[in-house]
Amino acid sequence: MIGNDVVDLKLTKTESNWQRKGFLEKQFTDSEISEILNSTNPFVKVWLFWSMKEAAYKCYVQEHQKRFFAPKKFSCKIISDKEGVVQIESKKYFINYLMSNNYIVSVARKTKKIKMVSELIFIDKKESSTKIIDDKLLSFFTNETQLLKNDLGIPSLYQNNKKLPISVSKTHHGDYGAFAFTFQK
Repeated sequence: MIGNDVVDLKLTKTESNWQRKGFLEKQFTDSEISEILNSTNPFVKVWLFWSMKEAAYKCYVQEHQKRFFAPKKFSCKIISDKEGVVQIESKKYFINYLMSNNYIVSVARKTKKIKMVSELIFIDKKESSTKIIDDKLLSFFTNETQLLKNDLGIPSLYQNNKKLPISVSKTHHGDYGAFAFTFQK
């Protein structure tokens, strides 16, 4: 299983007010709130945790085939300047993240040892972000490969009407899109 998320920080600055009353308490655990408020850059910490939770949520939904909204059930822990862990109940998801002044992108997977491909894409507004991401993702596979979503919106790869043993995740926000995939064992 794999999940990913991207946050366009410039867009988020104009469209979101994380400092509004109740926002932090609704989205984050007490320890995450403490870490956010004590951070040298609380804005970035909010959206890093958000991105980590979203990526882990996508893994969880792939595994359990059930959607829900409960961000406080996902607990984030930063391990290094590129890695973290998100835990929900007894399950852990290992996170790799990349931050710049413009974006945060996170990729979650159930185990560290799974090999993955992950790519961040700048989105040209002249074309559909979905098409750009899908085309770039499909360029890694043969022309016969199709990208289809199930009823929950979870993407999968197919060849000759047969689902491939590959976990896929896609995301976009503002000027950025990303995809990740890994071969399942």
